[in-house]
Amino acid sequence: MNAVLLDGWRDEEKAGLLPSLLGALAQAGAQTEVFTLREIAIAPCLGCFGCWIKTPGECVIDDDARRVARAVAESDVLVLFTPVTFGGYSSLLKGALDRMIPNLSPFFQRYRGETHHARRYAHPPSLAGLGSLPRADREAERIFKTLVERNALNLQSPRVAATVVSCEGRGEVRAQVGALVEAVTR
Repeated sequence: MNAVLLDGWRDEEKAGLLPSLLGALAQAGAQTEVFTLREIAIAPCLGCFGCWIKTPGECVIDDDARRVARAVAESDVLVLFTPVTFGGYSSLLKGALDRMIPNLSPFFQRYRGETHHARRYAHPPSLAGLGSLPRADREAERIFKTLVERNALNLQSPRVAATVVSCEGRGEVRAQVGALVEAVTR
């Protein structure tokens, strides 16, 4: 199983979460490619739809987002790893996800009673979201989980799981991370 992990942290302070996450993925049998977004060049999406019209399936901007999008398209599991910001992803992760639009078809279809883009590729990845907060915040956690679930719906992911850990609950982190990975790799 191939996993892609998008690390949306601006700094290296992850409260020990990354080793736990990588360990859980390895234990599940995943070969994980990590993209540390703060260390690679990803320009903002232009919103030009060139990836659908001019260069179908590939962004017209030639930067690291092309490599990330290709890896995501070939993965079995996509892991979003981020501090939770107002219930959402970090700006680094949001910018990278905006550039994944080439992985979707420009055509629409009905999917689970809603209108969504059709899949470009036959095998979409399962989606896992691991967010972190300095302290527990039920509303931010609810928003984050809903966001991951809606992104999974757009990707037509076969499985989805999201969890938020807080610095206050350090003792529970390993179990939460293990349950997250198990939910998308079983």
